[in-house]
Amino acid sequence: MFVRVNDLSVHVQEAGPPGGPPVLMLHSLGTNLHVWDPQAAALARTHRVIRADLRGHGLTSGHAAEETSMAELAADAAGLLDALGITAAHLAGVSIGGRIAMELAAIRPERVLSLFLLDTAMEFPPPETWSARMQAVRAGGMSAVADGVLTRWVVDGSAPAAMGLSAMLLATSAGGYAACAAALRDARAEPLRGRLRGPATVVVGELDLASPIAAAQAIRDAIPGSSLTVIPGAAHIPNFEFAEAVTDALLRHFAAPVDDPHAAGMAVRKSVLGEAHVARAQANVTPLDSAFQDYITRNVWGQIWTRPGLPRHVRSLLTLAVTAALGREGEFGLHVRATRNTGVTPEEIAEVLLQVGAYAGVPAANHALKIAKEILSEMEKTA
Repeated sequence: MFVRVNDLSVHVQEAGPPGGPPVLMLHSLGTNLHVWDPQAAALARTHRVIRADLRGHGLTSGHAAEETSMAELAADAAGLLDALGITAAHLAGVSIGGRIAMELAAIRPERVLSLFLLDTAMEFPPPETWSARMQAVRAGGMSAVADGVLTRWVVDGSAPAAMGLSAMLLATSAGGYAACAAALRDARAEPLRGRLRGPATVVVGELDLASPIAAAQAIRDAIPGSSLTVIPGAAHIPNFEFAEAVTDALLRHFAAPVDDPHAAGMAVRKSVLGEAHVARAQANVTPLDSAFQDYITRNVWGQIWTRPGLPRHVRSLLTLAVTAALGREGEFGLHVRATRNTGVTPEEIAEVLLQVGAYAGVPAANHALKIAKEILSEMEKTA
């Protein structure tokens, strides 16, 4: 889809449950939103994943701009969140995307829930390199820099991953590339110091020459409580070539501490059922049911709903089917209301209840349909 942000028409793709924790993924200079494809597919099981082409890249407008700044790119990201009705989001960025994420975190910390920073830096010296590259692409197009750039992005230039990145680079507007290169040329570390907060995960390829390990260490040292992961043998854009390692680091970033299933369960419970519902439930806990509430939070929400084997959307469908089949009216209604957060559609509820009718009996399915119709009607009125 396309949304209006500031002076741009921004190309956006969303995936995952609409009510899941929002994650905005920012791509690197000379690529587009598809550079995050492997990681977005994994994260969309549990999160609302938002990817957008940067200005002058992919299908987003802005190609004619002479130069842009890091502050302007951060304003684009904040404007996109505004357009999507998101108050705050987790940010994941690779290369310039990571630097944009840090810029937004420094100037608008209330908009940022956490940072996942992949192969990036607080500054990218020397400025002369960027000026020369800008001049080259304006004179000769993207092919003038493609070979040199690609050798820094990947280890094996003949691999399909490298060919895909090369296609992205060559398809990028020379004007858009040069405009964003100016933001990298002018970016400095000093304005970020003392203004960045965690939680944050910093990841870097062992062989990254564009933003080396020392740059990643500087970011880690600048963000209290952050962690650093080095991917052995990886270069500057490892999203495809070392997809599994990047995805694993990203999922670890969002994973609740394994030694605290109650905290993990509470986080998932709020994400699925909504914070308002959980707050009401917690306010009504008494000594009679406190142990039971702890049990379901810790064991059901914390150890079953958090498992990576099924997407949250599928777990929601299964819960609807089981509770309908067993005639658990209260739980069924609760999870119909939760579909606004899990992304299950009314059409999918109808299909599930047809299946229930076939295998658990028409009366059970018919009664569940009556409940679902009432609740969905209420939800539509209050949307």
